[in-house]
Amino acid sequence: MARSMIQRRQDAERERIEAYDARLRQVFAATRPVPDFERALDDARSGFAGMAIRDGALWRPKLKTRDRARLRLAAARYLYARYPVSAALESVWLDSTGLDANEAAFRKGWYVTVARGDSLYKAGANAWLSRKEVHCFLNVSGDIGFAEAFWLAIARSYTDDLGLAARLARTKIARTPRHELGFWREVARFFCGHPASKEEIDDLCDYIGAMHQRDAAYSLKGRTLPSLRWQMLDWHRDIAAIERIEAMRRRAAGRTQRGAGPQAERGAWDGSRLEDWEWQPSAKEAKVRGERFFVRQLKTAEDLVAESRAMHHCVSTYAAKCIAGNASIWVLRRAALGKIERLLTIELDPQNRAIQVRGFGNRLALPEERKIVERWAKARGVTLRA
Repeated sequence: MARSMIQRRQDAERERIEAYDARLRQVFAATRPVPDFERALDDARSGFAGMAIRDGALWRPKLKTRDRARLRLAAARYLYARYPVSAALESVWLDSTGLDANEAAFRKGWYVTVARGDSLYKAGANAWLSRKEVHCFLNVSGDIGFAEAFWLAIARSYTDDLGLAARLARTKIARTPRHELGFWREVARFFCGHPASKEEIDDLCDYIGAMHQRDAAYSLKGRTLPSLRWQMLDWHRDIAAIERIEAMRRRAAGRTQRGAGPQAERGAWDGSRLEDWEWQPSAKEAKVRGERFFVRQLKTAEDLVAESRAMHHCVSTYAAKCIAGNASIWVLRRAALGKIERLLTIELDPQNRAIQVRGFGNRLALPEERKIVERWAKARGVTLRA
């Protein structure tokens, strides 16, 4: 049915009004909520009852921001600050992303102490920093975070080169756990004496951290920057070798379905069914008190590569044979005086026959080592070559 002229005019007017209202909604945003000052005060007070120097009820801020972080910092300044505080200490109120609750509380506690005018050194910083380092930490200028300021202060105690100290503070050293401060402080000292670029220090810190995790007694004492570079390259080659071996193991597991067990879950192959062996000489036979020998099987890429690197031979290239079940690799170790000494690496075939018995640099077994291997072979039914 045809629409009349009046109806068409009414429809056109309705569309015009709707378009006008839509345009108004685009131009005029919704009313913004007022800043939540009470919430900011509650955030700033949390964990610091009785530490405020001013009454929060009397706070009359002239702030227009709705940003919770900026409001929280403003509240902390009002409640605790008698004196200006560096941006490094204030940063925790603005952003605590990546920090657990204890670390965030720790940094806020340092802020409160300094802002009130109390001695940070006496308040607990002496467990981490010297007086000189605390002074440097408190007087760091510029837009710098807490961890960077902390390590800048440490580096400044080892070098007068501010640029070098600032570079160190931006490396991965600044992200290391504080409970390992003693070790990483020595690392910072090393790089103050052996300057390098930030990128190279970060790469070397990956290697140094891995060595420290592997051996808590690892130290940089007596090392040089060139020697560290070579060791890091060897470490990278070892990682690449491990990845290649793991790729072989996964492919083999996929073909044979042998990778469904717990060994595959931890990156190991099944290996020989022979059990590991241990022997402790009598008090009369032992060279030192508590001496013992043990033979164990290597069934992971990491162990094979580590043995190859430490013993200066190519046993890691036998990984494919081990994964396929065509060989098994065993090691003879000596434990004495709290240390473990690598003695021999042994290859067995599937019939438990010793194909190779080699020491450091592929040397032959020494007579006393041969006697221990013979004792193990007799206990486990292994056939040795004459």
